[in-house]
Amino acid sequence: MGCKCGSQIILCNLPVRFDTYRGCSHGCRYCFAQKKNDISHIERDESVDGLRSFIEGKRGNETEWCDWNIPIHWGGMSDPFQPVEKQIRASYECLKLLAETKYPFVVSTKGRLVADPEYLDLLAQCNCVLQISMVCSKYDRLERGTPSYEERLSILKTVSARVQRTIVRIQPYMPEVFHDVMKNIPRIAEAGAYGVIVEGMKFFKAKPGMTKIGGDFCYPLPRLRHDFEAIKAECHRYGLKFYSGENRLRAMGDSMTCCGIDGLPGFRPNEYNLCMLMNGKNPEPTEKMKEVGTGGPFKTLNQSAGSGRKIAKQSFYGLMQEELAKKTDYHRKVFGLDE
Repeated sequence: MGCKCGSQIILCNLPVRFDTYRGCSHGCRYCFAQKKNDISHIERDESVDGLRSFIEGKRGNETEWCDWNIPIHWGGMSDPFQPVEKQIRASYECLKLLAETKYPFVVSTKGRLVADPEYLDLLAQCNCVLQISMVCSKYDRLERGTPSYEERLSILKTVSARVQRTIVRIQPYMPEVFHDVMKNIPRIAEAGAYGVIVEGMKFFKAKPGMTKIGGDFCYPLPRLRHDFEAIKAECHRYGLKFYSGENRLRAMGDSMTCCGIDGLPGFRPNEYNLCMLMNGKNPEPTEKMKEVGTGGPFKTLNQSAGSGRKIAKQSFYGLMQEELAKKTDYHRKVFGLDE
């Protein structure tokens, strides 16, 4: 197996994902991956051979539309540096390949292994953005299998001195911890981070005052906008970039690509998606995207009988335009364009 690309294709500028594990031992009570999978059982997922294949330019059905070295997002569904990695070392093997090839990637983690000299020496050789998820100390009781917030802050300081760029993910954000987050912004800057990404918590079940977006219940947009504006101003005060991982507030970020890759040589995202189109950015599709048979990732958005055969006869570009035309009102709500 190799790199994947599914429903994120309409939302995200870095939709190509890679996971070395299925399952996660962190036990974060809010984890969205629990909606789709039993994450208590941990096993290997994609292999270093699959990663090598993608790096060498070989594309699968879900990635046929992409004919350039798009940065890979590693660790979207499972932490590649969770404790089991110390025994299995699947991520270590991938790191060796990435250090050798200098292929661009973004990796997300809460794990302490990134500060282990054996791993950090490789990360220092990589063409990467290292993201560390850390909201505040009050989240420690929600993330019982992870290093504490204070330990992660120490890890951030250690790795920031060695890797190309570090980003702090303040995700999932709850307004109840606004003051804690604000107090930690100068500490994040002092630890050497380049910027922060903020995204609001999404709940599985209805809660009073929440807004339903797709299958999730989210904080009302005015509440998040107020907090994000204050956090952004505080970030800029301390020399940090601010990115919004919240789809409804993506344009508030210092870049529409919220992973923090802006300005890095060789980090070319895919900007032809609904988020960019509906925010008036006027992206242009590549010639490859116009070819029939490049619409593989849209299968995850349409799983009705016969849809696979229909998608096989269409292009990435055509399916993106079709998604925009047929579900305009729905996507305006997803991107908060009517609020």
